[in-house]
Amino acid sequence: MTLADQLAQHCARPTCAIDRKRASLHLMAWTGAAALAASAPSAQSFWQGLKALSLSDDPWHTLLFEASLGSLFEMDDTHRQALVHPAPVIVPAAFAVARQSGASGQETLDAMVRGYEAMIRLGMSVGPAHYRYWHNTSTCGAVGAAVTAAHLLCLSAGQTAHAIRLALVQTSGLWQTRLDPCDAKPWHLSRTAQTGVQAAYLAQAGLRGPDFAFEGKKGFFAATCPDARPEMLTAVLDANWQIHATSFKPWAACRHAHPTIHAAVGLRDVWSSQVDAPSLTQVQHIEIRTYDDAIAFCDRPDPFDTAQARFSLQHSAAVALCQEALSPASFDAPAIADPQISTLRKSVRLVADAEFCHRYPLHFGARVTVYWNNGICLSHAVHDTLGDPECPLNETELWAIAEDALASAGWRESDRHARLAQIRALTEDTTGAGMAALAPLRPRGTSPSA
Repeated sequence: MTLADQLAQHCARPTCAIDRKRASLHLMAWTGAAALAASAPSAQSFWQGLKALSLSDDPWHTLLFEASLGSLFEMDDTHRQALVHPAPVIVPAAFAVARQSGASGQETLDAMVRGYEAMIRLGMSVGPAHYRYWHNTSTCGAVGAAVTAAHLLCLSAGQTAHAIRLALVQTSGLWQTRLDPCDAKPWHLSRTAQTGVQAAYLAQAGLRGPDFAFEGKKGFFAATCPDARPEMLTAVLDANWQIHATSFKPWAACRHAHPTIHAAVGLRDVWSSQVDAPSLTQVQHIEIRTYDDAIAFCDRPDPFDTAQARFSLQHSAAVALCQEALSPASFDAPAIADPQISTLRKSVRLVADAEFCHRYPLHFGARVTVYWNNGICLSHAVHDTLGDPECPLNETELWAIAEDALASAGWRESDRHARLAQIRALTEDTTGAGMAALAPLRPRGTSPSA
């Protein structure tokens, strides 16, 4: 069998209630992140631009818009080894097809589990060199969306394999988007979700992709993955489904910044508990030791806007030391301009640490050390980050994070509770009732239930 055939069969395995429950938690986290993004000014631009050739109630417009939201506030879930953020692609793809097909809540969650698996497996197979130039979430996401849609369309294994192939030959997403000030990253994900869903519909209609789309001499691995690991597409790993190995994000920042935030929060707890704790105004310098990619993605000592602040180790450490609780506003303009935070940012030194580099990407870690002028030094390290499987967030904590995001987006309390309760109920839904209520999330100033 070709690799596409093998991946299609691998993703056709049975799921269970535990898997669906896990998928509902990722849906809950995505809902908060997407609602928050829908309240941002940039969401209005996406909404207007995406409807230029369609009506606002067009299903494709809905898919493109929802897929643009999940990563805007950097609260998207993460699989560390694959270096992908599945929810922003898989959730909109699942609900785009479920709304059209009338699929039940259980079927939709099952489709999410399978889509996560395909996307993550491909992410683990592309190799480190791919990640230098290619946005893994985009390049691997189309295959995940195709498998998600294929399940909801009840495609055979052979049809699913062709959906995978058709998605793979269209996949793209260049990392230049993180080097230049631009708005292209959410557009990556809109097109990625659409490509996967369309590939499944095309396969349903009988269209075929190239048999050796993965492994052919002009295939995906040959073109974009100089150190590919094709065996990872179907290798036997510890977790039954890779959705269980996917991390949640508690803070609105790049996942590479989360170890630094977590370590700085731990250091702040130690520092603030001391009776005669030195003032932060007397800090000589701050040292952050972490892995190479964290520095490559997030070395921004002087961020000039919110997007840059979310990708700044320096800002992440400074704001975590200064604020008792981080929120999305911790990365907004007032926090960036805060004199104390700005001063601390400028004192930060970044070091690529051999231990953290060796453990990456299976583990995201960092150590933050603060040196004061009077000679006092405090240090705190984390080897796994809050939200990782080794340091998990429970359902109550995830509910609170999602509800806080919905509240920040302007949702009324009754609407927040109704949406999150509906998500929780999907694990028992076998009829499709209530699925239409999971409609496109509305920009700030309008009722989310309108």
